Amino acid sequence: MIASLMMYARPELDPALGRYWQLIRGALAERGIDAPPALSNDAEEFAVWEAPDLVLSQTCGMPYRLRLHGSVSLIGTPDFGIEGCDPGYYRSALVVRADDPRARLADYRAARFAFNQTISQSGYAAAYALAQAEGFWFADRVQTHGHVHSARAVAEGRADIAAIDAVTWRLIARYDSFARDLRVLTWTNPTPGLPYIAALGTNRAATAAAVTQAIDALAPQDRSTLGLKGLTALPAQAYLAVPNPPDGI
Repeated sequence: MIASLMMYARPELDPALGRYWQLIRGALAERGIDAPPALSNDAEEFAVWEAPDLVLSQTCGMPYRLRLHGSVSLIGTPDFGIEGCDPGYYRSALVVRADDPRARLADYRAARFAFNQTISQSGYAAAYALAQAEGFWFADRVQTHGHVHSARAVAEGRADIAAIDAVTWRLIARYDSFARDLRVLTWTNPTPGLPYIAALGTNRAATAAAVTQAIDALAPQDRSTLGLKGLTALPAQAYLAVPNPPDGI
């Protein structure tokens, strides 16, 4: 069996994340559900998400609707208290260099866009939807394989603009010194946040209850560090209704 909470993992959060997992593991045990003693946050994403013995993980909305829906159990969506969003929803910050004088998204039509992955809702699909509403898409794009890498690429002048998940942006602003070289140009529209999933056939209600119990039991400092407010029950249709960028863009 395997479990992973890799989506917002970073060294500064590892101790709090470890304690959170132990609370979840204990709450699962109370309900007769076995769980591994430690998280496998370094494992390859789809190897975790598609594991037949997946106890719990967190995925992104775009992989869920494109590939995972129907083959995993949707447990619930953690609420990170994102300003301007309903519980369980999030959005992305379009970040640019602090000294870049361009004031509107349309001014970045010819800019270099840094993105983590093409299957990322927050780093790619959300930005595509916002740019399309302005009548364009970035022709000059560079893949960085991570939100932090995208933000750093902009700060260091290797790219001009990037879409950063609001939770990740909050962590970057807290922990990364290069954040002072960036500013938020605008925000994407809210979409359902990163859901917790488990293997198909998992007792969804019991697992969701265990996660809720663990969140409620977090020490105040760990709750603040992780930014967790609670667990919401968003339906699968809320994820499936979000449009995808066309193939091959």
